[in-house]
Amino acid sequence: MDEERFIELALTNEVNREILQRLPSLGLADAWLVSGSLFQTVWNGLTGRAPGYGIKDYDIFYFDADTSWEAEDIAIRRCAELFADVGADVELKNQARVHLWYEEKFGTAYPPLHSSCEGIDRFLAPACMVGIAPDMTVYAPCGFADIETMTIRPNRALNFSAERYAEKADRWKEKWPELTVLPA
Repeated sequence: MDEERFIELALTNEVNREILQRLPSLGLADAWLVSGSLFQTVWNGLTGRAPGYGIKDYDIFYFDADTSWEAEDIAIRRCAELFADVGADVELKNQARVHLWYEEKFGTAYPPLHSSCEGIDRFLAPACMVGIAPDMTVYAPCGFADIETMTIRPNRALNFSAERYAEKADRWKEKWPELTVLPA
């Protein structure tokens, strides 16, 4: 699968298209639609399922040096208002703040990030490590092979958790039994 085919399949999901079209109006720096809503839509295209099948939420990353909760909360509320009519759970995260809460939530240290793409680099599996910016720039540091072959393998990034990997892989395997899940 090449980038063009990845974009084509990802955009079969109307919610992905709406998010990418409207996202610039939020005025957020380094904003990307990331991970599940993208690779899972592609899986749905490859397996003949409806584009939105099995997608839990739609994640948007951005990067704002203002790491206050108040600034992120304002952005989250603006995002909720902008996407209130899309019929999906849209979650917004400032990647500049992740290190402030990650360890408390997941029990593992998380060094500060310097961009949204660094956040994508730390996803649990290479198949998850994708993002599309509103201008249709794609970030896929591991390429598209694992997405195309529906293979889940661990990304041994700094924050890798075998427990979280197993949780997510089990949930995905339930929805997409065609998946090949490699051990953590």
